Amino acid sequence: MVFKKLLGSLGVGGPTVDTVLDPGPALPGGALSGQVHLRGGKADFDIDHITLELVARVEAEHEHGESEGAVVFDRFTVGGGFRLREGESRSVPFSMTLPWETPATELYGQPLGIVLGVRTELAVAGAKDKGDLDQLAVRPLPVQEAILEALGQLGFGFRSADLELGRIGGTGQQLPFYQEIELISAPQYADQVREFELTFLADPGGMEVVLEADKRGGFLSAGHDALARFTVSHDEADRPDWNTVVDGWFRQLAERRASYAAPGPYGHETSYGHGAPYGHEASYGHEASYGHGAPYGHDGGHHRSGPGMGTAVAAGAAGLAVGVVGGMVAAEVVDEVGDFFEGDEED
Repeated sequence: MVFKKLLGSLGVGGPTVDTVLDPGPALPGGALSGQVHLRGGKADFDIDHITLELVARVEAEHEHGESEGAVVFDRFTVGGGFRLREGESRSVPFSMTLPWETPATELYGQPLGIVLGVRTELAVAGAKDKGDLDQLAVRPLPVQEAILEALGQLGFGFRSADLELGRIGGTGQQLPFYQEIELISAPQYADQVREFELTFLADPGGMEVVLEADKRGGFLSAGHDALARFTVSHDEADRPDWNTVVDGWFRQLAERRASYAAPGPYGHETSYGHGAPYGHEASYGHEASYGHGAPYGHDGGHHRSGPGMGTAVAAGAAGLAVGVVGGMVAAEVVDEVGDFFEGDEED
């Protein structure tokens, strides 16, 4: 990677920065490490702080339609308080812990269409510049992979993966957005529900699995949805009966979906460990920026990510294998990722 010039408030001739992440995808709740490489400019500069921001591309729904933008959902100060001499090269190592709810961007090495990045902010003598922006790869937790593997063996297919702005009420959700994985129903459930949406909400003790049946009409003329929540622990990743467990979850949800003949509150609660009723809340906290750097609320991150990029899941004998539908879709994913990072850096 080439050093990125910080023009903006520091001016031409200021320090340059290049953040290099350690190779390989990170894990939610795990360490993200690397080094921030600095190179001095044409004079000495006092580096007040070096801050890394976790950024996501999201989509927000509102009364006028949908909008897409970049949202900062966490920040870490990794260094500062030193003078960078003219022309000096210096490296600052870092290690920070990702939020447990950080969404997965890939499965078995295949992209899901979720775009995350790490952006470097350099504060020099009271002026701040957002410089380097690097793509962040995150793989699912072992228990998430086990559930996805079971889904593949049961015959489900993946349609898309999104980040949704807002909160799922009644859950322990911490981030201002949640990842939603849209599933094509397995044949044994297709007569009742055509699509499901799956959300993982992890924390240090385990994970909530939120399932929602599709809202479209057809099986029920009104098109009502049904939701259910289940709780698992991280140490259950190796249990041998995930197919049976997951099959039971979806049979319960399909039955509930069929029982909704009229609008009403989501009063049914289902739990594999414990459960609570919930609905979708449009509550925002944290720091968010929409468009490219424009604030959308406070100085924090809330967001809704756009529809998936056509990622599909094909189940084989070895379990769930993620593939991209055709070279055109693969190119689209790459192009959109590039556009996001390039556009963000230009601001």
